[in-house]
Amino acid sequence: MANMNPVCWFEIYVDDMQRASRFYETVLKITLDELPSPEGFEGTMKTFQGNPEGMNANGALVKHVMNKPSANGTIVYFGCEDCLVEQSRVESAGGKILMPKFSIGEYGFCPLIADTEGNTVGLFSMT
Repeated sequence: MANMNPVCWFEIYVDDMQRASRFYETVLKITLDELPSPEGFEGTMKTFQGNPEGMNANGALVKHVMNKPSANGTIVYFGCEDCLVEQSRVESAGGKILMPKFSIGEYGFCPLIADTEGNTVGLFSMT
């Protein structure tokens, strides 16, 4: 696994799966898929489509009694062609723009947003 990004899974915790699913599907223009729950798991999951071999960052929205949404945890950034496009859909989808699109120099651009559950997430693009 030399020179490979080791990140292979993330979970974004939610209180209301239907509301959170609608937010991410609207902002990112994607479809989330139901993910079968592992044995003994007391919750529900919807997955972002990714590489089935786990060689890129796959992940899911997760509703679980042990974990709650938070604005103060790890920030997941979603790649976009132009993050301003996705940013323009955030408020109408029920989220908030925390920091509008800003430059990170030669590394591109990103805004920080809050989803409908109160999680802070980022959008990222080179333009």
